[in-house]
Amino acid sequence: MSEGTDNTWRTELASRESNGITVSLFWTRSTNLVTVTVADAANDDYFELVLDEGEPALDVFNHPFAHAAARGLDFQTRHPELEVLRDAA
Repeated sequence: MSEGTDNTWRTELASRESNGITVSLFWTRSTNLVTVTVADAANDDYFELVLDEGEPALDVFNHPFAHAAARGLDFQTRHPELEVLRDAA
């Protein structure tokens, strides 16, 4: 759980990790905002989605890449091992 000053308290509601990708669902007390964060340790990538009121938080938490794409967020999954193979060819 992450907590800061009275103005920025964030409560972690859920979190999951798979293959180096961590997805977390937060609620910020002072603003009543719900956010979903995605961190990819392998690529050092990170993005955060701020949910609109009434947006299904668990759906965004379960499918953050689909929601990011629907919002026009440009992200790329990198596969360094494929680049090495291309260079060798």
